[in-house]
Amino acid sequence: MAASAAQGATPEVTKSEVFRAGTSGYATYRIPGMVVTARGSILAYCEARKSTRGDWGTIDIMLRRSTDGGRTWSPQRVISNVPGPHHKNTVALAQKLATEGEVTYNNPVAIPSRKRGVVHFVHCVEYMRAFYMRSDDDGKTFSAPREITSAFEPFRGEYDWKVIATGPGHGIELANGRLVIPVWMSLGTGGHAHRPSVASTIYSDDQGATWHRGEIALPNQGEWNIPNETAAVELSDGSVMLNSRSESTANRRLITMSKDGAKGWSTPQFHPQLLEPICMATMVRYSTAKYGGKDRLLFANPDNLEVTGKKAEPGKSRDRKNVTVKLSYDEGKTWPVSRSIEPGFSGYSDLAVMSDGSILLLYEKAPDGARAFAPDSLTLAKFPLAWLTNGADTSKKGGR
Repeated sequence: MAASAAQGATPEVTKSEVFRAGTSGYATYRIPGMVVTARGSILAYCEARKSTRGDWGTIDIMLRRSTDGGRTWSPQRVISNVPGPHHKNTVALAQKLATEGEVTYNNPVAIPSRKRGVVHFVHCVEYMRAFYMRSDDDGKTFSAPREITSAFEPFRGEYDWKVIATGPGHGIELANGRLVIPVWMSLGTGGHAHRPSVASTIYSDDQGATWHRGEIALPNQGEWNIPNETAAVELSDGSVMLNSRSESTANRRLITMSKDGAKGWSTPQFHPQLLEPICMATMVRYSTAKYGGKDRLLFANPDNLEVTGKKAEPGKSRDRKNVTVKLSYDEGKTWPVSRSIEPGFSGYSDLAVMSDGSILLLYEKAPDGARAFAPDSLTLAKFPLAWLTNGADTSKKGGR
């Protein structure tokens, strides 16, 4: 579908549906991810769910590709098929969340390589196996999925996980070529078989040939309650920042940093400016001082701590609405710029930046009053930095 001017917004913002609920045999599309390749193509991907029951039903990994900045898109296609037999995760069966015979693909994560044409792609199956794929033709095709669950096995000595998940969203390639993907793991004994949990990373130093575990970056202890879905960004000094969802009573995003994206994580801290309604968030670099004139980071999530019809409780979920993009000029220490993209229902999202400086946000959207876990579309918003900053920053070229 071609982009159109956003209702009530300036002409500088366009919005268009990329995935529509109730089409192609899928009840809903959730858990968006998006990257811009070295050749400038946009890859938008998600979980295509046959039902709206939740995370454990029949789910496929779906992808669409645009080579004209999001104006038009290729037909959607399933991009992974792991040969069977398949077995449901026992913790989901124990909680009657899953049905034998249904196959769950979950948590797709892409990393665009600096090498033109190369895209790395990781996802999970049944929240207990992880797989890697690679594209050498700019996302047109992908290699057969290769299992990399062995990267998670060494965690068991510290955390005897029953559930694993990559991302979601996108991973990053560091300046030194290391691939880093945030992950979370759960014992599966708590709610939805996703709790309790801890967060870490897996990484590859040989362009996806082998994968290894990082140290646990965000433990489930003390005031850090159930860290899980995490975004990662490389800072200007080469270190890596993780920005994590949690169910902590602070209802703020949880931050930690490492020099290499794998070990030596700093003591987690809650960021006072980044609200946590208990929902996925996304982070991406817009530019560096070296290549784009200034160090700029972008962050987006539902910027809301209200609950419709009742009093909000610390550490409990809030309404998923008001997805908002924020801008930092000091590598995430402060976020002085903030502008709402979707005041109404809006949930998970993923950010990307095009070479001309255009900012892209793919997010879950639905009419007000819709069910929280059944958005009616994954919508792409596209806008320049000038719109985000109300004209105060008019850079038109992003850069690493």
